[in-house]
Amino acid sequence: MMKSIAALSVAGLLTGVSAMAQTSVPPEPDIVTDTCSVCHGDEGISPRARFPNLAAQTKDYLDAQLKNFRNHMRADPDAVAYMWRQAGALTTSSMNEIVAYYSAVPPPKGSAGESAALVAAGKQIYEHGIQSEDVPACGACHGAAGAGMAAFPRIAGQHPEYLVAQLRAFRSKARDNAIMYANVQHMTDDQMREVAAYLASL
Repeated sequence: MMKSIAALSVAGLLTGVSAMAQTSVPPEPDIVTDTCSVCHGDEGISPRARFPNLAAQTKDYLDAQLKNFRNHMRADPDAVAYMWRQAGALTTSSMNEIVAYYSAVPPPKGSAGESAALVAAGKQIYEHGIQSEDVPACGACHGAAGAGMAAFPRIAGQHPEYLVAQLRAFRSKARDNAIMYANVQHMTDDQMREVAAYLASL
């Protein structure tokens, strides 16, 4: 009888220790809600125009950019200031989680914040380019509706301020991308704003 009581006491003690150990271990953080959403929003809609919307972004593009940030291959100012440190702390598993989440949430809704004339001018550039200035149609790579294809990103519904900043970065080579430099090197700031206004409206 005494042995049984002792055995039960030991078992109870071990159970208590096990429970304490379990409660003392913090849960795995949700990388999206605890880290990414601060700048990019819980549903991939950024609350600040400086940072891009990630909702419904293509998997290939998200994966490539996260790796570029982590490996310091993308060196435009905001990438260095924000994403080098954030992506540097990510595991491959965390990256996969981020890519899977943001690529699956609904896309951002288009905004009607710009003038109709600006949007119409941007639509013309996006669909037909500017032949006299060697600017190709954006839709050839990004799709007729700007939804992106594989490694070419979704740009429909993006913040116009962010789009203009990236186009300027490509033009100045602050963001190193030979294809985009060739495409935008002759674009003026006004033309960039027009394209951005059109894309923001989609």
